[in-house]
Amino acid sequence: MNFAEKLRQLRNQKGISQEAAAKAIGVTRRTYISYERDGRYPKTRERYAKLAELFGVDTNYLYTENESFLSQAEAEYGRNGMKQATVLVNELSGLFAGGELSEEDRDAVMQSLQEAYWLAKKENRKYRKNSKE
Repeated sequence: MNFAEKLRQLRNQKGISQEAAAKAIGVTRRTYISYERDGRYPKTRERYAKLAELFGVDTNYLYTENESFLSQAEAEYGRNGMKQATVLVNELSGLFAGGELSEEDRDAVMQSLQEAYWLAKKENRKYRKNSKE
């Protein structure tokens, strides 16, 4: 689920209007609507924090658009793998907050970095097995 979908879902669950959400986080209604419809992202971490507080979620939930990646990391490498993958996603998401990349380019970068992560994990496992023999 992407950022816009999460905001829409959270706002609807809370039963508040876009205008009320915008006022609560200190932006115009137009800006808030751009988050839900136009694929725009808040430019500051403080805005993410206000959104998280308003909707009662962790800010990492708002940053992360790759839950399937995190679930796969946990399935293949346990809790430690998931923790490492979460750190990666959170740090990368911070890079994109307020950035100039299009959504398509952000997705391509994130996909490439996830592939690099899996390759590194595979290579690391190979070396660990060889060192035990």
